[in-house]
Amino acid sequence: MSTRIDVIRHGEPEGGRRYRGYGIDDPLTDTGWQQMWGAVENITTWTHIVSSPLQRCCAFAEALAEKRGIDFSVDDRLKEIGFGAWEGKTPEEIIADDPGALDHFYDDPIHNRPAGAEPLDVFSQRVWQAYETIAQQYAGQHVLIIGHAGVARAVAANILRMHLDDVYSRLQITYGGVISTRIEDGKPAKVLIGG
Repeated sequence: MSTRIDVIRHGEPEGGRRYRGYGIDDPLTDTGWQQMWGAVENITTWTHIVSSPLQRCCAFAEALAEKRGIDFSVDDRLKEIGFGAWEGKTPEEIIADDPGALDHFYDDPIHNRPAGAEPLDVFSQRVWQAYETIAQQYAGQHVLIIGHAGVARAVAANILRMHLDDVYSRLQITYGGVISTRIEDGKPAKVLIGG
């Protein structure tokens, strides 16, 4: 029995480039909606959609579910990581406050978190628990998770048994970017590239 779970990052949100964790709930721009529709146009086999509760994900999940005639649900564990003091700030604002902050963060995101940020291990664990629940609940089906770059990275890190801090700075997930995973006969999940 094969279970396939695709994870798609939301499209471009309103408000420009800034750090959006679970404390910022911007909707998609028109470009963001186009990115999402473009990302899903050639995949028609999903049987269920599970979404982050944030509107940059959930609004599209509802629209796609209605268009395809399939069910969708929301899982709070799929919301983006919390960025603490950086919530809503642009990279330029962060650099103005501390010129080396972003470089330090991407070099070692475990030890250089913004004040009040969610710990990476806590974030990774909650996302992985959601993934495992979805894999069990929809065993043998093809499911779409609509989430965030951090969610896609956390899923990939857990499957590849890598530290999230390594994946965080090395795995780039574009707006509307999709990673695919597959579980065959209860064996550990695999990340599929181009498959």
